[in-house]
Amino acid sequence: MSRSGLLEKRIGEFSSDDGSPCVLQLHDMPGGAKAFELIANFCYGVKMELTAMNVVGLRCAAEYLQMTEDFGEGNLIAQTEGFLNEVFGNWADTVKALKTCEEVLPFAEEIHMVSRCINSLAMKACADTNLLNWPVSGSNNVESSTGTILWNGISTAARPLPVGDDWWYEDVSFLSLPLYRRLIQAVEIGGMKPERIAGSLMFYAKRYLPLLNMQSSFKDTNHTNPGSTISVPPEADQRALLEEIVDLLPNQKGVTQTKFLLRLLRAAMILHASPSCRENLEKRVGAQLDQALLEDLLIQNMGYSVETLYDIECFQRIVDHFMSMDKAEAASSSPCIVEEGQLMEGTPSLSSITMVANLVDAYLADAAPDANLKFPKFQSLAASIPDYARPLADGIYRAIDIYLKAHPWLTDSEREQICRLMNCQKLSLEASTHAAQNERLPLRVIVQVLFFEQLRLRTSISGWFFVSDNLENSQNPNANLALTAQDRGAGIDDVRECLSELEKECQTMRMEIQKLVKTKRGWNIFCRRKSESKNSKPSKATSLKGPPQ
Repeated sequence: MSRSGLLEKRIGEFSSDDGSPCVLQLHDMPGGAKAFELIANFCYGVKMELTAMNVVGLRCAAEYLQMTEDFGEGNLIAQTEGFLNEVFGNWADTVKALKTCEEVLPFAEEIHMVSRCINSLAMKACADTNLLNWPVSGSNNVESSTGTILWNGISTAARPLPVGDDWWYEDVSFLSLPLYRRLIQAVEIGGMKPERIAGSLMFYAKRYLPLLNMQSSFKDTNHTNPGSTISVPPEADQRALLEEIVDLLPNQKGVTQTKFLLRLLRAAMILHASPSCRENLEKRVGAQLDQALLEDLLIQNMGYSVETLYDIECFQRIVDHFMSMDKAEAASSSPCIVEEGQLMEGTPSLSSITMVANLVDAYLADAAPDANLKFPKFQSLAASIPDYARPLADGIYRAIDIYLKAHPWLTDSEREQICRLMNCQKLSLEASTHAAQNERLPLRVIVQVLFFEQLRLRTSISGWFFVSDNLENSQNPNANLALTAQDRGAGIDDVRECLSELEKECQTMRMEIQKLVKTKRGWNIFCRRKSESKNSKPSKATSLKGPPQ
């Protein structure tokens, strides 16, 4: 064993002059008996094949045995180092070598083998694969679909097909979490785009978190995608993985898909992740809430004391975070703010907050049938969105109508308060017609709807009169475009007919308002008389049953 400095030293220390055998025990040797057998063959001149799967273990064992050039030219350390340089030139071989580092991790860390593999992979992942011709995945010698032989990833007949930015996602997804985390940190330092980093994290998370792939039941932690060959990790491991993924996600807004963030949030609730992890996800979702879909926001309530079907409080926090960020952005761009504090139309912030307003209204409409949804929670969530963010009030009216129908026990005061969330002036014609006949609404609201509808009709009538006057008085100098007297007369007749119909509708609405007011007054008089009669009966009975004289 003249090639090993350690063995030569140990044998010299424990050998005796009487010729008794010397037994050495190397329990802490990296690679174990398999690596020692290969090294023994190397020392005795037996041919040994170096591969990407055994070179790391042999390099660590050679370092442990002190097989340097001082104990023989072309010793094992030099040979493994030379082969490692070839391995680092190949993506697939580097991935294999990094995986084997886990078997000899303490020794691989000491000789910086792990960092060398990670840096090599990070450099290749960050580089432009269309400019550099190394193989990106699979074996070195493969045959293309056209029959052309590829050697080392390079086509001899034609240029290789371009690959997408996600070419490295699957290869690195087989790494353990500690090694994968270090690789992600390395590519981030290397200047990789945040979108590509987020894409790799999404791929890795979906591989090891079955909850992210669920389609129906989100409470069944054993439900995985059909055809999945990955065993389900324990819940504690999934929780640790999820929290690590959340920490590694890029902080830039819009880089990570909102749908994926919401699935992470749902999984975090099921796995009972740390409060800081859930808060982090809620803030990320709130920052890009305008990109969310309603079906993803309907997160089931998973608390121990389940009151409502959906987690209203979680959605409330998400909306509050969006509104705080929207106000901060509005304050930083002062030219887009008018005196009343409302954003001018056409600004990007207004379009995003309008989308969020539509989401909130749709969410309220889905949650409104829940009998356990308390009035303060409904009112607070609806009031989170300012009035200027709703160009139309049809969405909030629909949610209010559903809530009033599902909660008939609300008091008149609560009905009044909840209807104040709706701007009657912004109701469409269809919604106004429905509201005018809605018995669940307070009378004041119905009268208000009819009043604004009457104003709208008056505006329309004024517009028709204006058009009529223009048709009668206009004179077109162009002979080709001039209207004949017959055409002008027909146009005026049409306008007058439309005006007549609008006046009839206006008169009908006035009569409906008067009937509603009379009905309300009659009902109040009837209730007052009935209550007075009830109060008078006990007094009469008392006067008849006086004490005997």
